[in-house]
Amino acid sequence: MLDKLQALKERFEEVGQLIILPDSMTDMAKYAKLTKEYKDLEKIVSAYDEYSLVLQNIDSSKEILEKEKDPEFREMAKAELDDLRERKEILEEELKQLLIPKDPNDSKDCILEIRGGTGGDEAAIFAGDLFRMYERFCEMQGWKLTVLDLTFGSAGGYKEIIATVSGADVYGMLKYESGVHRVQRVPATESQGRVHTSAASVAVLPEMDEVEVHLDMNDIRKDTYCSSGPGGQSVNTTYSAVRLTHNPTGLVVTCQDEKSQIKNFEKALKVLRSRLYEIELAKHNEAVGAQRKSMVGSGDRSDKIRTYNYPQSRVTDHRINKTVYNLPEVMDGHIEEFISALRLAENLEKMQAGGIE
Repeated sequence: MLDKLQALKERFEEVGQLIILPDSMTDMAKYAKLTKEYKDLEKIVSAYDEYSLVLQNIDSSKEILEKEKDPEFREMAKAELDDLRERKEILEEELKQLLIPKDPNDSKDCILEIRGGTGGDEAAIFAGDLFRMYERFCEMQGWKLTVLDLTFGSAGGYKEIIATVSGADVYGMLKYESGVHRVQRVPATESQGRVHTSAASVAVLPEMDEVEVHLDMNDIRKDTYCSSGPGGQSVNTTYSAVRLTHNPTGLVVTCQDEKSQIKNFEKALKVLRSRLYEIELAKHNEAVGAQRKSMVGSGDRSDKIRTYNYPQSRVTDHRINKTVYNLPEVMDGHIEEFISALRLAENLEKMQAGGIE
């Protein structure tokens, strides 16, 4: 661990010199990248400097105990040594956490996509329940959730709903929700009172900017149409809704949230960039064989990750075998217990993979 910390300190000093070079100051993308790296390393280096000082003071206290004969001085040195050893343990744990590789996308805003899966009308209703769960969770976190596009289910809920979520560390928390969510309950449409199993898929994508994902506008077909949905003067009167088709991949993105066609176009581009990033990342991981065999952080939208059992008021996360019996609270947005447990499990995996002891 000490070798890693020393190498990071040397990199910190190197970045500090690079930031003030003229070519860095004139290249805003490069300057922003270096500044972020400097701030991230500063936390580690600060803790490492304190840790090094504590180690030096421990050696000094040991030396005093070996040479000093005065009982009073020895007692003082012993008390100081106990305090230093306690502080050393605390700093070691902090440094282990700081050395865990960070996902550079964790601090980004995200695109949240929910789609009804197997189960027909009940799947769409469940997709609506999941959306309200995330809506409540976002409110509790102080995040802003904005619906970009939606398709209503014939019996309620949504066949599909797409939204952006903005705030502090949004993707870093919501990324664990990607996958298939399964529900077991008696549907409102069931006359015999039998429990049915339905599913909805959730995809959480980091919101990418123009620098990170370049789009050739010649590859994009733009169509406009009248917005649909609840009343409003602009509905069905102006061509404000936007549909973008990415010809090379066949990806289609629509947005009708804003009354302005320009704003809908900009939002649709954000979603398209995020989906293209997801495709390219999957290709890269497959090509280099770097995708971790992790049940926690794979984020594969085809993985069954959680089951919501209404008759038993039970919610089970299958990645970490965690079960709680407070389903109403969970559906009201209290999912932080699962997110914290998943984050802890992923950090332990990263520590083991990185050889952080």
